[in-house]
Amino acid sequence: MRAEIKYLHSPDVDDLATYVPDDPARFVVLVQIIAGPEGEPGEESFDVVVCTPGWLADQVRAHGLVPGRHHLVVDTFDWPVLREYFVNLVHSCEGKDWREVATKLSRHGAWEFEDYQP
Repeated sequence: MRAEIKYLHSPDVDDLATYVPDDPARFVVLVQIIAGPEGEPGEESFDVVVCTPGWLADQVRAHGLVPGRHHLVVDTFDWPVLREYFVNLVHSCEGKDWREVATKLSRHGAWEFEDYQP
């Protein structure tokens, strides 16, 4: 089984394709990868914090440390490059079932069902 992107979304930005940060050297945007099994119904969210080194440095100065999990550090906001990165990342995740695939995706983005226990 392999994953596919159903769509990409940000609660921070109306349109990722036209977004231009106020300060290109210091920004942060949450990108939600909505993915599911390739060719099948169903989707789940994997959240990635896209940020610049400048924003990250500001956070370290303000808080002393910043956990790096689920962050993607970029030099500029280039949506076509980011979109291609996300498409390739998701497409590269495969496994014997959806749980195995989603677990691999969760290494890159915070999975809405991580640590879920029925």
